[in-house]
Amino acid sequence: MTDPLNMRSAGMRPEIRQLDETAANRIAAGEVVERPASAVKELVENALDAGASRIDVAIAQGGKALIRVSDDGWGMTAQDLPLALSRHATSKIDGSDLLDIRSFGFRGEALPSLGAVGRLTITSRAEGHEAASITVSAGRASPVKPAAGNRGTVVELRDLFFATPARLKFMRSERAETQAVAEVIRRLAMAEPYVGFTLTDEDEGRVLFRADAEQGELFGALQTRLSRVMGREFIENTIPIDATREGITLTGFAALPTYSRGTAVAQHLFVNGRPVRDKLLTGALRAGYMDVLAGGRHPAAVLFITCDPHQVDVNVHPAKAEVRFREPDIARGLVVSTLRHALAGAGHRASTTGGAAVLNAARVEPAAYQPLLRPAYQADYGSAGRSWTRPPSPSAEALGAAHDWQSPLADPAGFSESPRDIGPMGMTSARIEAEPAIPVPEDAPLGAARAQLHENWIIAQTKDGFIIVDQHAAHERLVYERLKAQAETRSIASQALLIPEIVALSEGDAARLMAIADDLAALGLVIEPFGGGAVAVREVPALLRNVDAKGLLRDIVDDLSDEGSSDRLKSRVDAVLSSMACHGSVRSGRRMNGDEMNALLREMERTPRSGQCNHGRPTWVELKLADIERLFGR
Repeated sequence: MTDPLNMRSAGMRPEIRQLDETAANRIAAGEVVERPASAVKELVENALDAGASRIDVAIAQGGKALIRVSDDGWGMTAQDLPLALSRHATSKIDGSDLLDIRSFGFRGEALPSLGAVGRLTITSRAEGHEAASITVSAGRASPVKPAAGNRGTVVELRDLFFATPARLKFMRSERAETQAVAEVIRRLAMAEPYVGFTLTDEDEGRVLFRADAEQGELFGALQTRLSRVMGREFIENTIPIDATREGITLTGFAALPTYSRGTAVAQHLFVNGRPVRDKLLTGALRAGYMDVLAGGRHPAAVLFITCDPHQVDVNVHPAKAEVRFREPDIARGLVVSTLRHALAGAGHRASTTGGAAVLNAARVEPAAYQPLLRPAYQADYGSAGRSWTRPPSPSAEALGAAHDWQSPLADPAGFSESPRDIGPMGMTSARIEAEPAIPVPEDAPLGAARAQLHENWIIAQTKDGFIIVDQHAAHERLVYERLKAQAETRSIASQALLIPEIVALSEGDAARLMAIADDLAALGLVIEPFGGGAVAVREVPALLRNVDAKGLLRDIVDDLSDEGSSDRLKSRVDAVLSSMACHGSVRSGRRMNGDEMNALLREMERTPRSGQCNHGRPTWVELKLADIERLFGR
């Protein structure tokens, strides 16, 4: 075969050839099937399109040696099987409208592609027909044969990529491939709560994942399914999402900011039930959590976007993991505004993991008790006999010393307004507060202030436990939210530059910037076209008077090119307001009386996002009495 590069260098005209069916299928397989997980995704989606209520997946060697997908769907007849192995043969669309896609699959490429690179056997039976089977190996199909089977389909793929061994060199370890397959099953199971799923590793003979079909109404079934897949802790720390705008509906669950992750592994986005990894939507998710997450942290969320199929194009990539919205601004705006509103509505809520972390830190391991006990050998049991006795009782002198030291709780008045040294070394301080002058409602979520420790930690008593509040972090968020509200109502003040700064850009980038000029002006950044792709910066936000306008505009352009929008300027303004709030809030070390502490608690209950500080860390943690009692073995 002549090398095209040599032909070009020699000035020869290459001949156009028609590729045979086998080569075409292998090329298609390279686009559709990247690894075993891709094959599992295609086969499970076929089962879902066939109306299956139960899907069982079995793999061996991470899916490289075996992938078997069994379902109880509609099945196929003996006449359907050869056609199912032909490229672009499908029962899901008629080809008249490629935007009206209401199924997972529609290209008709998955089965012939898998048959081109592996050994594929399909056994199926439709209602009212006999079961039949067909086998294809490296693109060569055998005749259809009678078979035994229940209604539904069993697709068995063995020796994936045996026909293209070069692809096997790019496979990862069996463990990594198994994890990728499991992740595919989990993601599909999230979107289909009424379908049961199992994943079995035949090498080890164990079930890797199981989720039985849920019952009840959709939102409740989805919540139960997510608790199985993501864990109950995820559901306990999320906010339900349900909003609609201009024909697009957003539902699901978004986690509290304090329940964040170090990576984006807990972010799952679906469009019309299809799992997607879309830059527009991930950018919108990030923007929705802007200003409430710690640096380097990522939100956890499971969000479902539902719209008319004509509003979104899923025919963007063979793997169908990317989508394109007809009106992307509406979809992005819906995600951002809904998340921000939901997080603001969560008010003072913080994740339950904070209290669990405190309990784990305070829990004493059994080995720690051993120094309190000493072995004693009893003569009656011989040298091997062993029993335990308690340590010796304290001496009278020790008891007297303990009696002389007065605990704050022993104060006849019951409370003390001045700091007391707790412990004989006087290393820590605490102040016990009297009942507040203004009564605290019994159902107050953050309870009533009872003490201040180390001039920073407020201890508040609730009905069934107590709360520890970081006074500086909490007040910092309160001041910050107040400053943001003032900035929004009065608009951001701008400062005119004596000499406008000219920023040279491409004409396309300049056009993108000018398209959002009004939005930038509302934040104090005034720009004008300067001709030839250049942009003139006339005014900058007064809070950012020393800002590098050229660098800022280029960053905004990069955001617009990558995500179609930019919150960079707003984030910089918010960062300044956050710094102002930090310097204007109650500092650590300040003593607060009971009324001041209770006023802080009540304002936290009224203020959006007060469950986390400006840096995304929790402002309070809660300990339940039941947990504390278990900590002490009661």
